[in-house]
Parts: sequence; structure tokens; C-alpha cells
Amino acid sequence: MKTVEEVDLDRFMGPWYVIANIPTFLEKDAYNPVETYSLNDDGTIATQFTFRKGGFDGKVKEYHPKGFVLDTESNALWGMRFVWPIKADYRIVYLNDDYTQTVIGRQARDYVWIMARTPTISDQDYDQLLEFVESLGYDMTKLKRAPQRW
Repeated sequence: MKTVEEVDLDRFMGPWYVIANIPTFLEKDAYNPVETYSLNDDGTIATQFTFRKGGFDGKVKEYHPKGFVLDTESNALWGMRFVWPIKADYRIVYLNDDYTQTVIGRQARDYVWIMARTPTISDQDYDQLLEFVESLGYDMTKLKRAPQRW
């Protein structure tokens, strides 16, 4: 699965709201999911994934996987470690010019994330991103819109 040509890591850092995804077991029944990245001095990516479990007033859950840039020419291919020593495939396959919308995919096409800098995006943008995800070969019946209400 082809990644974007280049990612400016400093611009990519910060919070990303999950707009839609094929959820992992951790993300099932997640409300207000947000993934926040920050660049460590050693070049790794500190990640904070937070959401409310079961509803907008549910218990806050927080996870801290660590990202590793595997392709330093593009900065678009990462390994994401939740449990040592496994680094899960994490590919930045779409990123708009102003770094406000992105799609993260996996070669296995088992999980995908549509994310934005804001909790909601326009219907037109959402439809275009869905078309893009479908063009990558994902099973669109598994894709779920993430509940966001702030």
C-alpha cells in the first residue's frame, strides 16, 4: 500500500480526531476518540490515544503506544508499538496539503483510520475520504463513523 510521498513530522504532530475507522478491539464502543502525537528527542513518536468507553459520559480510557519512523525519507511509514517487541504496520496513505485530514492504513487492510484536526468534517470531505479508503481495497461494511461530540 503506497504511502504519501513526504510527511513533515513537526506539522503532523498534535491532536487528530478519529472521524471513522475499522475499529480495533480497543476502539469498539469508543466515543470522542483522539490520537495525539509528539516527537521525542530520539526521533520516536510519543502517542496518546484517549476516548470515553461506552458513551459520551463514559469512563476515560488512555493508551500510550510508541511510534517508530521506519522510512525516514518519506516519514510516512511507521511501526506502532502497543506491546513490546511488536511494531504494528502504520502507513500515512493520505494527507491533505494543510495537514488537517489524514488517512492511516495498513498493508493487511484490516484496520484504517480517517482522522482530522477537528471533531467533524464536511459531508463532502467525508464522502471523498470514504471513496479513497474504498479505492485502497478495504471492506467498507466494517468502517464505522466514530461518535464525536464536544
